[in-house]
Amino acid sequence: MKINELQQRLRKDRPMVTISMRMPEDVLDDLKRVAPLLGFSGYQPLMRAYIGQGLRADLERLDSLLDVPELLESLRRQGVREEILESAVAEARAVYYTGQESPAEVEQE
Repeated sequence: MKINELQQRLRKDRPMVTISMRMPEDVLDDLKRVAPLLGFSGYQPLMRAYIGQGLRADLERLDSLLDVPELLESLRRQGVREEILESAVAEARAVYYTGQESPAEVEQE
């Protein structure tokens, strides 16, 4: 995320909109119980924090994917074979969708 976007998101006076959502009762009860223990004034700020954390993680992963086409084209120009590129992309997608480490990361440890 770019610095100016992050600065905007940290502003306290950002406009808010009211929404309605359905949620299991037990989840809401847990949120209400956990919120003060984590220093939140109520369950709604805790929900916003959880949503924000997940959203930022997804945005970061998606932003990193935007450079993939350019990288693939550069590798093609440098002579990397198409089957190697396809294998690498398939592995990267598997890691992205499952959240598990790639075999290469496990070997390096």
